[in-house]
Amino acid sequence: MDKSEKTSEEIDPKNNSSKHVSVVSDGKQYICDICQEAFTLESSMITHRDTIHNNQKNYKCDRCEQKFEFRSHLSRHRISVHKSRKDFSCSKCERKFENKSTLLKHKKIFHEVFKDYLCERCAKRFGNKRSLLLHVKTMHDKCEKKLEQNFKLLRHQKTVHDSQTISTLIVNNGYLCDNCGKKFGNKTSLVFHITTVHEGRKDYACEKCEKKFGQKSSLFVHQKTVHECRRGYGCNQCLKKFRNKWYLLLHVRTVHEGRKDYECANCEKVFGMQSNLLVHQRTVHEGRKNFACDKCEKKFTQKSNLLTHLKTVHGGRKDFECDKCDKKFGLRSTLLLHQKTVHEGRKDFACDKCDKKFGQTHVLLRHQKTVHEGRKDYECANCEKVFGIKSNLLVHQRTVHESRKDFACDKCEKKFGLRSTLLLHQKTVHEGRKDYACDQCEKKFTQKPSLLKHQKTVHEGPKDFA
Repeated sequence: MDKSEKTSEEIDPKNNSSKHVSVVSDGKQYICDICQEAFTLESSMITHRDTIHNNQKNYKCDRCEQKFEFRSHLSRHRISVHKSRKDFSCSKCERKFENKSTLLKHKKIFHEVFKDYLCERCAKRFGNKRSLLLHVKTMHDKCEKKLEQNFKLLRHQKTVHDSQTISTLIVNNGYLCDNCGKKFGNKTSLVFHITTVHEGRKDYACEKCEKKFGQKSSLFVHQKTVHECRRGYGCNQCLKKFRNKWYLLLHVRTVHEGRKDYECANCEKVFGMQSNLLVHQRTVHEGRKNFACDKCEKKFTQKSNLLTHLKTVHGGRKDFECDKCDKKFGLRSTLLLHQKTVHEGRKDFACDKCDKKFGQTHVLLRHQKTVHEGRKDYECANCEKVFGIKSNLLVHQRTVHESRKDFACDKCEKKFGLRSTLLLHQKTVHEGRKDYACDQCEKKFTQKPSLLKHQKTVHEGPKDFA
């Protein structure tokens, strides 16, 4: 049906006045069947019918929730009622806005695109404090770096200090990491940084301990220093050896020269390494422990510590074996401490209040605090029992009040609250070991306290208490 036919059907012959004829003759061919108003477009006639006769109001004010039939009415309402009023405030800063769309645009530009750490010298923003400190050090602080050749100096100035050049470099060649804002002098370094740091790719696995690395050279260094125990850089002031020259120089500077160039701005503590300062600020002053274990709820300040905890405590991995006995350890540092204290018999830290000696300084301090000072600073909130060591309190709460037994024997179905109890169970029950022999008879015991009790009661004889 063409338009002329539709028009003739839609016109009521009883109301075919001269006014109506003039409207139709002007090209307005769609007639409202309620009020006989004519429209050029069918969509206009439908909108008219819905809003005027059906009372539909599809345009809602986002500030006072009032509704309107037409968009123009809503715009007029906003200008006359809400103009110059700023009812929308930003939750991240104190700025206020007239409408919601401007607020959302502000949040996107200033709080999502820009970062939270502002450089006070050039107004540049960064996503984390470490990037800000690195920026200040490389861009604004005086550089004392010396280079052998002129072209290396120019390249260093261009990629590190020349902000105008590096800006051009970023725009044209893309040597800026858009994840953390770190800058690189060449594209290869940027790509490697993205794949290893942000994508977490570690394609080189050690066949001896399953540890993975982002670089093949790092794998070779690991194999050489950890599994082959090859450390080619020895300190001429002590017997310590290092895997590379950088660690040796760092050791000499911080240990023997006593240099601590990084001071905390919040307290007077100083550090030999910037990374240690950043960890100190994050954990001590900010109280951040962002890496939680999903198996025991223990929290850590660094991801590496969490991974080590998972591997050694929950995974039971012990990759470091003592070459003088059969004992194995989860950490290389624990192995070296074992060799020093057990096989070499070194206990370099003596208590000045008794004759006892210790292999580690923190064990000496703990001994003095708990034994000689009698301090028990850790109280259980459930039973008011007090402990001298925080770890003992945590074990008590976990095993007594929570009744947790997180350490299961892989040879039977028995579970234990302590790892040491599990190891003792495996050694005595499944391996049948009795390592404590009496030197006065042939009797053997699984635990040292049992041996001492035997010697006291059997060989020393009973003692009468008068």
